[in-house]
Amino acid sequence: MLRMSKMTDYGIVLLTELARAGSETRTARELAAGTGVPLPSVSKVLKGLQGAGLLVSHRGASGGYGLSRPAEQIPLTEIISALEGPVSLTECGAQGAHAPSGTCELETVCRVRGHWRVINRTIQDALGRLTLADLCAPVPRLVGLGVPARPAAPAQNPNPIPTTAGGAHS
Repeated sequence: MLRMSKMTDYGIVLLTELARAGSETRTARELAAGTGVPLPSVSKVLKGLQGAGLLVSHRGASGGYGLSRPAEQIPLTEIISALEGPVSLTECGAQGAHAPSGTCELETVCRVRGHWRVINRTIQDALGRLTLADLCAPVPRLVGLGVPARPAAPAQNPNPIPTTAGGAHS
């Protein structure tokens, strides 16, 4: 099963809360109260997001955290990478500076390694098309990006079998 960590999920929840706040800042305590994320987790995630350059912090009476740039300019891949590391299903498919070499004992003889790179790139591209702003929008906005708004309803039979008043088929 593919799954993000709880801290990454929290990070996305916190970022959407900050995106909805616009140019206003929010303290860690306000974010915890507004999202239901425990304060220790909020503090830890905010530090990671700030370190990755996604957040800026402001000191003083009206201090707190805010987005470092507009939500439309923050791709989902950047958020996930900041908290999880490179977006990849397999070790050999990871690309960039964090891509370990020689972590798989089958690396030199693997016949599907190239395919995993294509699959990983496809996932990265799909996540890269989604931005923080998309996650703040109503679900139908995602439909234009190839993400269905909800599962398709089962097709209805256009020619149902007529029944008589007693319910028996004729």
